[in-house]
Amino acid sequence: MPIYAGQTVTAGQLTRLQPVPYEATGTTNLNPIPVAEADVAGALLSIATTTANAFFVATATFSFDTLVTTSTFAEGRLRVDGVNASGAARWSGPVATDFGSAAQQWSGTLAAAGNHTFQLRAAANSGSDIQLLAAYTKLQVTIYEVV
Repeated sequence: MPIYAGQTVTAGQLTRLQPVPYEATGTTNLNPIPVAEADVAGALLSIATTTANAFFVATATFSFDTLVTTSTFAEGRLRVDGVNASGAARWSGPVATDFGSAAQQWSGTLAAAGNHTFQLRAAANSGSDIQLLAAYTKLQVTIYEVV
């Protein structure tokens, strides 16, 4: 809804004009990362929006560590309101001493007002070769609400 010249603007409308950032960091390693996608404990945000069609931008950095010499790759994903967002952060380190981060960014619209969940998840294409280091894995979400 636009704000027109001469219109009385409410405090609620002005509050929704500012972007609101949120952040969560993982708390428990996934050691090893399973083949079946799993939640990254602690990397969960529950965000309440007050209007329909709020826009979000989410950025995540996943920290991976290779446990053995391998050809396995790991992926980090974002789940929004129980549905995986399109795209993943992928990482592979073939040597047992490899350690690194992979990042990804997502954006979208939250159709309804209310509570929304953003959860980081991870999976590997083969079990027991790569771990996710939770303390270095972070989710940042910024919400832009319409007036």
